[in-house]
Amino acid sequence: MSLIPATILTGFLGSGKTTLLKRVLGEAHGQKIAVIENEFGEENIDSDILVSDTKEQIVQMSNGCICCTIREDLREALQLLAAKKRKGLLDFDRVVIETTGLADPGPVAQTFFMDDEIAESYLLDSILTLVDAKHADQQLDARQEARRQVGFADQIFISKTDLVGKEEVDALMHRLKHMNPRAPQKAVHFGEVPIEDVFDLRGFNLNAKLDIDPDFLKEEDEHDHAHQGHDHDHDHEHGADCDHPHHHAHDDDVKSFVFRSERAFDPLKLEDFLGAIVNIYGPKMLRYKGVLHMKGTERKVIFQGVHQLMGSDLGPQWGADETRQNKMVFIGIDLPKDIFLQGLSQCLV
Repeated sequence: MSLIPATILTGFLGSGKTTLLKRVLGEAHGQKIAVIENEFGEENIDSDILVSDTKEQIVQMSNGCICCTIREDLREALQLLAAKKRKGLLDFDRVVIETTGLADPGPVAQTFFMDDEIAESYLLDSILTLVDAKHADQQLDARQEARRQVGFADQIFISKTDLVGKEEVDALMHRLKHMNPRAPQKAVHFGEVPIEDVFDLRGFNLNAKLDIDPDFLKEEDEHDHAHQGHDHDHDHEHGADCDHPHHHAHDDDVKSFVFRSERAFDPLKLEDFLGAIVNIYGPKMLRYKGVLHMKGTERKVIFQGVHQLMGSDLGPQWGADETRQNKMVFIGIDLPKDIFLQGLSQCLV
């Protein structure tokens, strides 16, 4: 049986997760979706789509979608669904896990990597984070959970943009970009999101996404050229993350930085260094990802991780006319950028 794709939907209270979910569940896209909902959330999927008085934990809806509210363990709920699907008792194509407004998506994501049984049945596709434009600044200022959700995201949806001015939306987008340059941002109205923006984003697949994402750190590159134009040493290692006060007034603890170099990595040195930093800073490392130029292989090495869990894979061959280079992005809470960048530089051949 092929792996069941799973999507984690997270976001601030009142950001419209339920609206988005209802829309996704109700849309005639022909997909059967199982939703696992953490029922401690303040905003449950309303009873108009959930038959709430049944004893059975799993409810099948008229269009074939399934809802499952979990009182206990996420792992158990996932295993239960997979077992029922295998036995032909339930038919669904994918799973969406809706977390509560203040949940940390990290442990939810880790479930898919740490648990062999889950990993044999599911493929974690992506983490989607909904941000409420009207209350975002206040929520990001006040709650680290909200900032973590932004840091974890593969895709950010901004709701309620119609309630604030364009300048405010632009400032918010800039702030979010600073925290998480990997995740594309889209304004959404009342949960109206095309299904292709929600599913099969492959945010967690070890692929060469960093190479093909045209917007990846475009803004950062511009800052690079602007602020480092005096530096003609082609092999200079640097992390771009514009620490310039006029860019934004917020100094969020969730930040990102980038490491780039055209020199190859020494595989053993890199493995030792990454092992050491993950050991020390793992809980504060939200997402990290990279395409690496490794000594000893003609292929790209694709690398990514969540917290302490790290994985790498051989990707496609470097093209004949392609510049071989390392490009890594780290998103985390108060990570010591200098230690990371210096340490990585020392792992180069």
